[in-house]
Amino acid sequence: MKIRLPGAPASMPALMLVAALAGCSLPRGAALQSEVLAVAQTAEELAAGTPAVADFAVEPVTRDALARYAEWPAVGEAGHRWITRQQGPANRILAAGDMVTVTIWNTEENSLLTAPGQRSITLAPMTVSSSGSIFLPYVETIRVAGMSPDHAREAIQAQFVEVIPSAQVQLEMVEGRQSTVSLVSGVGAPGAYPLPDQDHTILELLAEAGGVAGNLTNPQIRLIRDGEIYGISVARLFDNPDLDTTLRGGDRVLVEADDRTFLSLGAAGREAVIPFPHDRVTALEALSLIGGVADNRADPQGILVLRRYPAQALRRDGSGPSQTRTVFTLDLTTADGLFSAGEFRIMPGDLVYATESPVVAAQTIFGILGSALGFADRLVN
Repeated sequence: MKIRLPGAPASMPALMLVAALAGCSLPRGAALQSEVLAVAQTAEELAAGTPAVADFAVEPVTRDALARYAEWPAVGEAGHRWITRQQGPANRILAAGDMVTVTIWNTEENSLLTAPGQRSITLAPMTVSSSGSIFLPYVETIRVAGMSPDHAREAIQAQFVEVIPSAQVQLEMVEGRQSTVSLVSGVGAPGAYPLPDQDHTILELLAEAGGVAGNLTNPQIRLIRDGEIYGISVARLFDNPDLDTTLRGGDRVLVEADDRTFLSLGAAGREAVIPFPHDRVTALEALSLIGGVADNRADPQGILVLRRYPAQALRRDGSGPSQTRTVFTLDLTTADGLFSAGEFRIMPGDLVYATESPVVAAQTIFGILGSALGFADRLVN
C-alpha cells in the first residue's frame, strides 16, 4: 500500500523524517571537546555582540609547558611534614615514669637491710619521678634518668657501698608510658610497644608488629608527636633509609590507606572514583587505571583534566594558574602528547574526562539517516 500526502511530492515523507532527525539530539555518553570548552552567553550578550569571556583557563599539556606546570602549587595533598632519622644510643635509657626494681646482695651478718642469715633483699618496685630520681633507704634520693640500666646500677651500688661495704646491686627496668610507643592501626598486632633502646625506628616497630596490613592501598604512616602530625607513605620509607625516623617515648603511630582519589567520567573505560595506588600518578597512569578510553567512542585528541586551584595560587605572570578553574587538554595522537601525558601529574580531586569523538557522532547520524531514508522510501513505494 502506498502512502502519499495530498498535493505533496513523493519525496516529502523522507524530507519530513530528515527534518525531524535534525531537530533531535542524539543520545551520547559524553560531550564533545568543543562543547565542554564552549563559553556560555546570555541572549542579551549575544544580541549586544559582547565578546565571550571564559571563567576557566584552558592549558595544553605539551613538553614546553610541563616545566611551568611543575612550578604550580600542588592541590588536594595533605601536606604533612616528616622527620628524618636522628640516630640515638643503641641502649636502654631510664626516663621519668619507668619502673625499677633494685635487689641488694651482701655477705655481712649484721646488715642494715637484711635479717641475720639473709643474703639479699629486693626493694619494692619504684617509679622514676618526674625529676628523674628514685628514693633508696639509707642513701636517700639518687638521680637515674638519662642513664642506661648498667650505669644506674653502678651509681646505686657506689652509694650503698658507703654504708654496706660488701653490697652488690642488681637492677631490673620496666619501661613506663614515656618509654613506649603506641601502634594504633594498620598492622598485624596493634598495641603499646616498649622501646628496647634509644635507636628504635619506625620500620623496626612495624616489623615487630607483624608488618603493614596487606589490604591497604598505598599505605600511609602518620606519626603523632608533641601535638604535631607527621606523614609519609610506606613506599617512600622503604626507598630512603634516611627517612626511617627514630622513635621517642610517647609517640603514636597509625598506618592507614591513602585517602586521595580522582574521578573518571565520559567515554572512559569506566566511570568511577579512583584511589591513588602510589604517591605519584601521571595522566597516562590515570588512563590505565580507568581502563583506557572507549575505542569506539572516545576522542584521543580530547582527553581533559579538570582541576580547581585556590584563589591564593593565582598568578598573572604564568608562574601559577590564571583561573581557579583550569582545564588541561591532552592529545594522545602525537608522540609529544603521549610523552607529556606520561609526565603530567594528576592531583587529588582531579576529574579525568574522555570526550566523545565527533567522527563517531557523524557516523551515528549518517547511519540513522540512512535507515530513515530507506524506511521513507519503502513507505512511498
